[in-house]
Amino acid sequence: MLRNTLLAATALLGAWLLPVHAEEVGEVGVDWTGNDIIIDAVTDPKVQGITCHVSYFERGVIDRLRKGNWFEDPSDSSIACRQTGPITVGDIDLGKEGEEVFDQGISLFWKERVVNRVYDKKNDTLIYLSHSRQVKDGSAKMAISTVPLFGQQVTWTEGKPQ
Repeated sequence: MLRNTLLAATALLGAWLLPVHAEEVGEVGVDWTGNDIIIDAVTDPKVQGITCHVSYFERGVIDRLRKGNWFEDPSDSSIACRQTGPITVGDIDLGKEGEEVFDQGISLFWKERVVNRVYDKKNDTLIYLSHSRQVKDGSAKMAISTVPLFGQQVTWTEGKPQ
């Protein structure tokens, strides 16, 4: 019974720590202490044909031992999004805040790396914003990437907004 409970808890923790719509495509070592820059390919679940690549810093064990703060990675990230196939736009939020496309825990509790999508109607462009979300002391570290839709063959499943 205890073993099954531990296995279930480990599976839930593993699911929480792993990105839902991301696939690691690169890992570059930056120093001898095991710190790395990770590159993930993130797909937008409501917009087919667009892939975002998000890079971020992942602290190694030696860095965690030396500096403390065991359970947290920095908020820094970079993002680049491009058309990687025919674009089909699903039922997306067209409001100014847009909607969350992806999140990934970067601390044991209450800190996440997030990608939001916002539609710029006037310029017919999708904007992808990478940032961190924290309960308090939010970070101003962010990056954006845009994918223009004008001039592209784009299918809107709900009809293009006017």
